[in-house]
This record gives sequence, C-alpha cells and structure tokens, in this order.
Amino acid sequence: MKTFFLGILTWWNSATWGTFWWTWTNGELVGTDSQGNRYYRTHGGKVEKDFQFERRWVIYNGLAEPSRVGPDWHGWLHHTVDTPPTEDNYKRRDWEKPHRPNYTGTPSAWRPRGSTLASGKRPQATGDYKAWSPND
Repeated sequence: MKTFFLGILTWWNSATWGTFWWTWTNGELVGTDSQGNRYYRTHGGKVEKDFQFERRWVIYNGLAEPSRVGPDWHGWLHHTVDTPPTEDNYKRRDWEKPHRPNYTGTPSAWRPRGSTLASGKRPQATGDYKAWSPND
C-alpha cells in the first residue's frame, strides 16, 4: 500500500503513475543507457503543436537524479542533437566526457584550496584584505 501511494504522490522515486501512464499511451522507447535509465519520445517523433517539436523525456532507474544523464543522452534530450546515441550514425563528440555522478554533499565532493572542509583548518591570512569600516 505504501508503494502504491508513493508512486502516486512522489516524483523523486523514478516517476509517478501519471508519468508511467503518459509514457505507456504516448511514448516510444528510444533507448536505455548504462545506468538503466529509459529514454522516450512521442510516438513516431510526432511534433507537438503546443511545443513545435517532439517531446522527449527520461524515466530514471531509481532515484530521479538529473546528473545521472550522460552527455550523449543529455544532448538528445535537450534537442542539441537529433540523433539518439542508440542509432548507428551517432558520432560521439571529442568534448563529451564519460559520465561522473554528482558528488555534492558527499565526502567525495570537490573541496577548493582554503575550504575548511578540505583540510579542517583555515589557511593563514595573507594581509591583502582590509575589512570595510563605515568610518573609512
């Protein structure tokens, strides 16, 4: 029963029942990435009259985390390229890097030099900063 209500009311656990229904009635599976995310478009690439282009969407495998979409699928989802990565004539660009997860909020997050989270200690002040004072 809990799973049923979570499917109706939450969008961050993959997709809602409404999204599954829309996908079942109007969607065409284009492909799946290495993480199990499934990518869809409107049947036959039909152009939506309200949007002036075909609608494209993803149903995440598990938690709905947009940073889990790789650069190849990201380009297709956002209409940057028209060829999905599953087609034979798709060419990967030189600037496309392999997918890396979003590490924000985790111990693996990037900590710049001088961050108290990087070393646990604030670096010594260099003397190049003068605090503002209203009397100056």
